[in-house]
Amino acid sequence: MKYNVTINGKRFEVEVERITESKDLTKRASKNVMEAPSVNPEKFRNTSSSQGTSAGETIKAPMPGTILSIKVNEGQTVKKGEVLFILEAMKMENEIMAPRDAVVAKLMVSNHTQVKMGDSLILLK
Repeated sequence: MKYNVTINGKRFEVEVERITESKDLTKRASKNVMEAPSVNPEKFRNTSSSQGTSAGETIKAPMPGTILSIKVNEGQTVKKGEVLFILEAMKMENEIMAPRDAVVAKLMVSNHTQVKMGDSLILLK
């Protein structure tokens, strides 16, 4: 059976295959099926990692990606949970938020910068 599905304004054609009841689930589908790898959700709970020093706290990239938008300026006071950056990773936009109330001491990236996991993004005091 074929269906047209619209998601976020984009139209997709999907095909659904009717299968018969079987005790051996691996033989039910007529095509090869691959099992998706399991992911530990705890790995992605924190939006960023940080490292505190006497000079301040460095916020690091939690994953590789591209900085789409910088939401703060040097010298700006930020509140805990305020969005500092938008980091695009795997075609998803991720908000990097302030871990505490602070002042932006130094921006270490600019818009459209590609970062690796663990790269320093910002210094907070």
